[in-house]
Amino acid sequence: MNTILRTLTATALSGIFLSGCVSQKEEMIREGYPASYADGFDDGCHSGKKAGGNMFEQFKKDTRRFEYDSQYAQGWSDGFRQCETEEESTQRQIRMNIEQQRYLQHKKEHKWEDRYYFEKEILKGVDTRGLENLR
Repeated sequence: MNTILRTLTATALSGIFLSGCVSQKEEMIREGYPASYADGFDDGCHSGKKAGGNMFEQFKKDTRRFEYDSQYAQGWSDGFRQCETEEESTQRQIRMNIEQQRYLQHKKEHKWEDRYYFEKEILKGVDTRGLENLR
């Protein structure tokens, strides 16, 4: 289980380190996106991550602004879709890593049992009458 904990910790830390010092919203404004769109994208992104399974995020949406500010609404929708997809991918990768670690641990603990079982399964239905002379 220590390996699983290390995998989860490494995944969480990589997200922190990759985020850097500049927020996504600041970066978007620097790249020329309207501030209203960047605000919506930021809120939508938090909401999308929450919907994608991130338990540390919160749903954020200025409903009044969403209704009357088309740039905010478009940014929110874009951010939601993009971040939900990315979060689902991250969650899927975490689950795959955990299952891989479980499989490797099981394989290590049951090496001889599994080998005997698989050898027996592989030979099922194979005519082995001529193999007695190979001894």
